[in-house]
Amino acid sequence: MTEIQLLRPEGLFASPAFSQVAVVPPGATMVHVGGQNAIDQNGKLVGGTDAAAQTRQVMANLATALAAAGAAIEHLVSVLVLLVEGVDVQAAYAAAAATLGSAKTPPLVSAAIVSGLGVPGAMVEVSAIAAMPDRAAAE
Repeated sequence: MTEIQLLRPEGLFASPAFSQVAVVPPGATMVHVGGQNAIDQNGKLVGGTDAAAQTRQVMANLATALAAAGAAIEHLVSVLVLLVEGVDVQAAYAAAAATLGSAKTPPLVSAAIVSGLGVPGAMVEVSAIAAMPDRAAAE
């Protein structure tokens, strides 16, 4: 097998928002993206107390980080979303879905509500793992 598979097995909840299992074959290039907050390139927090605005910036930062490694949203296999207690989860979800929905098959998604994040004022943090198929094996 040379293809990366994102699966929604029968017997598990079938969500359009996430897959349940990722199978990454040997030879795939793995890209790990550390926690991204709503920080712009100048180090300023974007979005104030607007969860959707912060999430849009977080997703833009994720896309930028992936691109630096030659990857894109379509290569995501797993995403971890941390939300600070009291955040409008639905607004954050809608903003993230606008980006994650561009993938042919959605990645695995885990989320947690936390009491705070390392960046003062940050309400959303996303870390991710992407996998790119071995180009030589695909040819």
